[in-house]
Amino acid sequence: MNSTSEVLFNFLAFSLERFIEKEENGSNSQGVRRELAFTFSFPVKHTSISSGVLIKWTKGFEISEMVGQDIAECLQEALNRRDLDMHVGALVNDTVGALSLGYYHDPDTVVAVVFGTGSNACYLERTDAIIKCQGLLTTSGSMVVNMEWGNFWSSHLPRTSYDIDLDAESSNANDMGFEKMISGMYLGDIVRRVILRMSQESDIFGPISPVLSEPYVLRTNSVSAMHEDDTPELQEVARILKDLGVSDVPVKVRKLVVKICDVVTRRAGRLAAAGIAGILKKIGRDGSGGITSGRSRSEIQMQKRTVVAVEGGLYMNYTMFREYMEEALVEILGEEVSQYVVVKAMEDGSSIGSALLVASLQS
Repeated sequence: MNSTSEVLFNFLAFSLERFIEKEENGSNSQGVRRELAFTFSFPVKHTSISSGVLIKWTKGFEISEMVGQDIAECLQEALNRRDLDMHVGALVNDTVGALSLGYYHDPDTVVAVVFGTGSNACYLERTDAIIKCQGLLTTSGSMVVNMEWGNFWSSHLPRTSYDIDLDAESSNANDMGFEKMISGMYLGDIVRRVILRMSQESDIFGPISPVLSEPYVLRTNSVSAMHEDDTPELQEVARILKDLGVSDVPVKVRKLVVKICDVVTRRAGRLAAAGIAGILKKIGRDGSGGITSGRSRSEIQMQKRTVVAVEGGLYMNYTMFREYMEEALVEILGEEVSQYVVVKAMEDGSSIGSALLVASLQS
């Protein structure tokens, strides 16, 4: 994550080589050139289906020499160095992969969102509504827009002092503001910062633990475990707090920690829902007719079935985040419209969907 381009892509090529050896295991597939779909979850300027230039890193990656480089080419060169007979046939953002799999199973899928280490969304838009593509014709009249919504920012977002401090101390300060409020990489650290502040301003947690001052020491999966702890004495909360250097806290304090987890996660889920609702509003699937002009009255009045494909570890594994997001989406859209909106989980959607895309190029 913090090394060099060569180290990173040599690692990927080596991992692929090991996978192929395990997969073949005596089968008769040697000598067959493989077409590879490369799922790459970072901002890229696409130059073709199988090439794209890295705009910037996110999620803690910091290999500065790669900015401006063709990502697919970097991987292809690493594959060639290991004499692997593979061709990078498609460079795909993870959201686009999830949309692809969603659409494969259900043609009403028009939006895909990823809630994992980071967060992003894409959606299907009319080509004539995309300013960058005016004059460009597509056979379908539509195009997938990768929003990179993690970088969305607005003064209306409920930013706290914890968010401001987290951003300032991150490797990409003043960047990816929305992602830092809703994604798996950061929720645990927001909770840590709240607990640290409380321990500094009161003796509720006993002596201040030096472990609490370590950034990202509290992972979001631990927040999920504490939030969803249903043991009588909240033993899981006590265990995780002990790992953070906070021991022998009474049950009432453990309940307070669960409440902190709930507040942070509820905010994230509701903001995530607001993002999805914003996309539906843009394309006229929220019952309002959409921001895009040129829609007829009958189009505005007729609500279509709309499927939102969602994937990522945060959504798949954190029940309370998922429930808060879905509850808020109904609240924002209203009961009448939300009955037409279906949120579908796409396990491994980004990778399987990307493979579908590269397979479709071969047919």
